[in-house]
Amino acid sequence: MTYNWQHQHWPNFHYDLEGIRPLFLEFALEWAELNGMEKGLTVELEEETLLNSMVSEAIKSSAIEGEFYSRDDVLSSIKNKLGLNKTPIRIKDRYASGISELMVEVRTSFGDPLSVAMLKNWHQILFAHAQNMRAGDWRSGKEPMQVISGSIGREEVHFEAPPSQRVDKEMNRLVKWYNQSKLPLDDFIGVALVKSAIAHLYFESIHPFEDGNGRIGRALAEKALAQGLNKPILLSISTTIESDKQAYYKALKAAQSRLEITDWIEYFIKVIIMAQRDSKATIAFLLKKVKFFDRHKNLLEDRQAKVIQKMFDAGPAGFQGGMSAKKYMAICKVSKATATRDLQYLQQHGLLTKFGNGRSVRYELNIS
Repeated sequence: MTYNWQHQHWPNFHYDLEGIRPLFLEFALEWAELNGMEKGLTVELEEETLLNSMVSEAIKSSAIEGEFYSRDDVLSSIKNKLGLNKTPIRIKDRYASGISELMVEVRTSFGDPLSVAMLKNWHQILFAHAQNMRAGDWRSGKEPMQVISGSIGREEVHFEAPPSQRVDKEMNRLVKWYNQSKLPLDDFIGVALVKSAIAHLYFESIHPFEDGNGRIGRALAEKALAQGLNKPILLSISTTIESDKQAYYKALKAAQSRLEITDWIEYFIKVIIMAQRDSKATIAFLLKKVKFFDRHKNLLEDRQAKVIQKMFDAGPAGFQGGMSAKKYMAICKVSKATATRDLQYLQQHGLLTKFGNGRSVRYELNIS
């Protein structure tokens, strides 16, 4: 198989945007609606929306690579980094701190020019606690950098990156392209979308680090989009990608075999649009949450409010498996009798809806 970087005219990607232009308009309409929703948020809700998008991106970007972190650890780490916790909270999983701090760094520096030093700093942040890792430096060695799946003896090579000795030259060329490229478009939204798609593909094709290329490549796509739109984005590209990883890897593999990347750009823009719709759903959910607590605040004791908040923290997808007496006991450190009585009380007053019977009884928020 011939890879894109092996072609004579690498890295001169070419594409036809005529068939993709309707996606620019689709994004623009969604973006205008999302901006309108953001303007209606209180300072507290805007902060919560930002936190939700960063937490989702951190968790899902890691999940794509097979690494899973506690939402509480990620949220606490981000709030520590932003100075939102009066007293910094101790994070149990140090690796969760790395991806969380990277999310904050990417969003706070979205307007700065890209540089080799910035990318290396991102890698240093991501792997600050890793051992036996060249954190903050390009990969080295003579062995080929390959993306492989499958069991031993049945490995499938999806992609092979340029040799390590070429990485520094290739990355300097990528940075120069990123900062100086002039895309053949006359609207800033189209430029932001196309640049985000190409930047991610370009970075992943070089695969400059020993590990973390996927997470940093998606962070770069986010930076390109935010910089092009001139504002931090309240969406999670990785959440959409993680929901159908096979489609992502299939599109990426196809794009990494050639320099004609129209299909890749179309795929990636559709991912961004889907992520934007998810963000709209999240904001709508948060507004329902405010109305919910306003309507029921006089009915809730502190421990009941804590459980309801925990259920809302799960987002529009809902609290996994519903709330049970066992989960209630764990959250509030109360007896089974108290947990059962509280859940029945919340159901009777219309805050929760009951599903199942006996030991399979579960409760969901009643926010319709």
